[in-house]
Amino acid sequence: MMSQLRELKKHLKKGKVYRRADLEKWTSSVDRLLAVLVKEGTLQKLATGLYHYPKESVFGKTPADEQELVRSFLKDDKFLLTSPNSYNSLGVGTTQLYNKKIVYNHKRHGEFRLGNRKFDFQMRHHFPNKLSKEFLVVDLVNNLDKLAEDTEEVLNKLPSKVRLLDLHKLRTSLENYGNNRAKRILFPMIQ
Repeated sequence: MMSQLRELKKHLKKGKVYRRADLEKWTSSVDRLLAVLVKEGTLQKLATGLYHYPKESVFGKTPADEQELVRSFLKDDKFLLTSPNSYNSLGVGTTQLYNKKIVYNHKRHGEFRLGNRKFDFQMRHHFPNKLSKEFLVVDLVNNLDKLAEDTEEVLNKLPSKVRLLDLHKLRTSLENYGNNRAKRILFPMIQ
């Protein structure tokens, strides 16, 4: 068993997140070896079938990279990781800090705890590959009722922010990702 353990460790890279299925190609005793690696602290169990090989820093073991963690969990690269905290960068009166990450994706829906972090997976047909100010404005209005903000204050500050954005990109984001309320509120600001 020790030779199998040494052989498996040769394939592990620090900082990487592994699914149980990823390790099956290197050993036939994957469950037994995983139990040993977790017990000795080489791997950290993040969720059922999901493990992290942490890097060491002067402050201790580093957590898994969120992108890598979500990619391994979903077994997919098609997702957008965001947070309601991103709205604060828009300068429209949002100031709350949220301990929440949102993952727009095509596969999973619901809240999942991965390691010591909670992710809110939301299935969407369409979402951009990366965040932009234009998408954040649309997403803010889409989710306004879920935020602990003064809705009226945010809506009053929104027109001055919209004028500073690329209106073509905003229109495209609104058409592709906006719900009915977002379209009703934002289209008049774009005209």
